[in-house]
Parts: sequence; C-alpha cells; structure tokens
Amino acid sequence: MSDLTIRHATREDLPALGEIVFAWEQRTEWMRSENDAAEIGRFIETAFDERIILVVGDPAVAYLAFDPERQRIGGLYTSVSGKGIGKALMDKIKEGRDFLWLNTHEPNRAAYKFYKRAGFVEVSNEGAEPANGVPELRMEWRR
Repeated sequence: MSDLTIRHATREDLPALGEIVFAWEQRTEWMRSENDAAEIGRFIETAFDERIILVVGDPAVAYLAFDPERQRIGGLYTSVSGKGIGKALMDKIKEGRDFLWLNTHEPNRAAYKFYKRAGFVEVSNEGAEPANGVPELRMEWRR
C-alpha cells in the first residue's frame, strides 16, 4: 500500500474496523472471541465519541483508537503488515504529546517488538483480561 493518508474515522468506517479486528482474531490461535465482526464494530461505536480513531484507507485497512483523557492507545490493528501503516499511525498519535500508554497481549511478540521499536517500554504485567483470559503487559512511551 503506497498511500498512507491518515484520516479521522467516521461511523461509516465501523463495519470495516470490526472486520479488521475479527480477521486478526481468526488468524491468531491464542485469541478467541465470541464476537463477530458486526459486534466488534458495535463495541468500537460505544466509545466512538470519546476516542480519537485514526484510519488508513477507504475502506479502512488499519486503525488506531486513542483515549485522549487517559492518554491510552486502546487498539492498533491493521490488515496489511510490513508496509509502515502501524508506524505511520503511531507517529501521528505521538504528535504534540509527551506520554502515551497501552496494553499489549503478552503472547503477541510481534506487537511487543513493534512497540519497543516505537520507543515504548514495558512497565508491568497486567494479568489476564477477564473477557478473553489472555495476559497483558502495560507499556509506556515518553518523549
């Protein structure tokens, strides 16, 4: 993908965002969810007005959800890897900020390495998320 134009998500993007997460869950052997793509899209919609949601593509092929009140990245998912999309989204959300934090699934070594390259450091083990039983690590970034 050569066009890395980042834009703010609209409600029309929600089905595509649900599909991105659902597809990731389906191809990730340690992540199991009872939710289909439509349910995931509805879940994202419940926080839509309180989050900054950045997307790449039309239809969206990647997104980053950010809670500006807590300075927390709540999700970064892409259906296209190795093209710099995740880095572009991460660089965009860092603009004008001095601190960010996120949780990443402990078994997701690729994500862990990506966040380390982006300057995040592991600060704690958060244990397993009740919804899926997968342990999470808290990582933080400071300018």
